[in-house]
Amino acid sequence: MKYKDTQLLIIPGLGGSGVDHWQSFWLQKFDSSIRVNQENWNKPQLKDWLTNLNKAILRIDGPIILVAHSLAVSLVLHWVNTYTNSNIKGALLVAPADVDSLTHTPESVRGFAPMPLAKLPFPSIVVASENDEYISLERAEYFAKKWQSEFINIGLKGHINSDSTLAFWEEGQAILAQLINKIP
Repeated sequence: MKYKDTQLLIIPGLGGSGVDHWQSFWLQKFDSSIRVNQENWNKPQLKDWLTNLNKAILRIDGPIILVAHSLAVSLVLHWVNTYTNSNIKGALLVAPADVDSLTHTPESVRGFAPMPLAKLPFPSIVVASENDEYISLERAEYFAKKWQSEFINIGLKGHINSDSTLAFWEEGQAILAQLINKIP
């Protein structure tokens, strides 16, 4: 499977992904990428976000790679517990927000708790940072084990967001390629 053969479905988390976020750069770089939009980025409602994610998935005719960041990782897991679609071939799950933790995440994401822990039905990679304020490295690795995802620690990169100043995040692109190579 190659980049050109797949649609990258970019799924931002709380607040959306601004112009300096690597997800926005990837939307510029990859012609085969589409962004999931939510009506309210700052007051997330699980039911509404699930509906919008599912609509975006249903509009794509062909293989899909989910590229989720932060709260969107929880959204993907909730989607898997609610829906199914054979077009989804894999997921890149970056900097999951620990929606179960009152210490790590704001009250506004509590509607996404508890974090689903079921095995994912497609190949996936969880990418985490050692100094992410929204999740401990150990908790991110725990989620990866539960989801039967490959786990990659990228060192000290914060929440792997705009503040991390990653631009096109070449390291992430290499991880995405690694995921795509795992897909039959």
